[in-house]
Amino acid sequence: MTGTNGNPTGTTGTTGITDYIGNTDTTDHTGVIVVGSGPTGLLLAGDLATAGIPVTVLEKRPQKISNLSRAFALHARSLEQLDARGLADELEATGRTLDRLRLFGRLSIDLTDLPSRFNHVLVLPQYEVEKALARRAVEAGAGFRYDTEMTGLVQDADGVTVGTRGPDGRTESLRAAYVVGADGMRSAVRGAIGLPFPGKSVIRSVVLADVKLAEQPDELLTVNAVGDAFAFLAPFGDGYHRVIGWHRGRDVPDTEPLDLAEVKEITRLALGRDYGMHDARWMSRFHSDERQAPAYRVGRVFLAGDAAHVHTPAGGQGMNTGLQDAANLSWKLVSVLAGHADPALLDTYQSERHPVGKAVLRSSGGLVRLAMAKRPWTRAARAALTGLVSNVGPARRKATAQVTGIGYRYPAPRGSHPLTGTRVPDVRLADGTRLYEALRDGHFVLITPAQEPLAQEPPAHEPLVQESLVHEPPAQAPSAPGLPPHPDRLTTAHWASTRRTTLLVRPDGYAAWASDATPAPGALRSALTAHLGPAPARQLL
Repeated sequence: MTGTNGNPTGTTGTTGITDYIGNTDTTDHTGVIVVGSGPTGLLLAGDLATAGIPVTVLEKRPQKISNLSRAFALHARSLEQLDARGLADELEATGRTLDRLRLFGRLSIDLTDLPSRFNHVLVLPQYEVEKALARRAVEAGAGFRYDTEMTGLVQDADGVTVGTRGPDGRTESLRAAYVVGADGMRSAVRGAIGLPFPGKSVIRSVVLADVKLAEQPDELLTVNAVGDAFAFLAPFGDGYHRVIGWHRGRDVPDTEPLDLAEVKEITRLALGRDYGMHDARWMSRFHSDERQAPAYRVGRVFLAGDAAHVHTPAGGQGMNTGLQDAANLSWKLVSVLAGHADPALLDTYQSERHPVGKAVLRSSGGLVRLAMAKRPWTRAARAALTGLVSNVGPARRKATAQVTGIGYRYPAPRGSHPLTGTRVPDVRLADGTRLYEALRDGHFVLITPAQEPLAQEPPAHEPLVQESLVHEPPAQAPSAPGLPPHPDRLTTAHWASTRRTTLLVRPDGYAAWASDATPAPGALRSALTAHLGPAPARQLL
């Protein structure tokens, strides 16, 4: 497969595509092809299908949900995104919550004061997330092709042609307006567009095992690093626990045989005991890399999740970052394909998500290096960080916001309102619903002051919302008049409080535009047109 490096926003081609596609029939496809059916690809496919965009998911694995997943934690921002899709409550009922995230040694983060409805970590295996997202995507009409490998792609000014090989060896080409590679660290899509994946292996010969335990750990997630050993235990919920371990002195190839005795030894060194491990149903070695693609977009092809960035497991940020990639990209693809936005909107996927991926690389890598600190000065740095996060409020809040994902904000145009680009918390609305319920249609949400200011207090999980959303208000500001109708793109609501800000929320829950003073009808109309596109002509007569 030959690729061509190009400008992230330009149109590039891949030579040699006929070697993979041949003269097979071409299936017309005017929507999106998603390669990979992990959590990232499934959330994206479900969003597109729900919005009526034709989407086909290509997955080289058979049609089944694997129980060999490495991710076990959903953080607050991912849960908010799943809440906006009506899935968070069922996943909360399936998993178990943890209100303190232990990173290593005495370093832990208390989540109880997190300004989110989800002021905890939800512990459940990745495959449970995949099951919920797959069901949503199928019910919305997404098409799936399992046992189907992408063999190459070529793009032009109008679309992308993807070569595939199915389970019977039959080759076929599919046509789409856009392609998203959500196909993991060894992404075939990334290779096809010629993008490098610079980085390095941080730790090698990490051991994985699924075991039963004779003794149950005291904590839901058990993690620690002592001397040259690190270990992590997490429950599957079916009687088995996942063990992840590493020993500095066992730097062997991933292909080296692994037995339960080695897993138990590493666990004893790191945790002080092996909890009577027995009946291992699966064991393996792997290496943990830090890598990031230099661009998340090349022409009409995008990368998301592990295809765009891979991190160490520290802090459980990998799957969460991928889910948030998908939430950022999906509504932009919908807006462009529906004709409501200029294709230039898609450039913001790179400018918004690439810096987040880079920040996660730094934070997760830093945690691993500190956890495995050996030299006196790195151990001193670990002790200093532990004291800082444990005892200094601003440092604790910053660390919590970064690990949970709620603290990231996106770049905003010069002169924008301070809220532009920030995550909007799950505020209460005047009709008794919440913002993230209002986002379930996939629309923008415009929140305006109530006609008659209400005295209702926000719920307890919003103590910082008042601080971050309310600026010095003008006296007796009425609700914004003269809204142009966008019934298929805009949901309107009022604050369930005395807030006087007018706020436009993007489908992914970030602020698109805001005004503290009552905006003039023309200014509001301009803002809505800029973000939603023009209202239908018949509705403006």
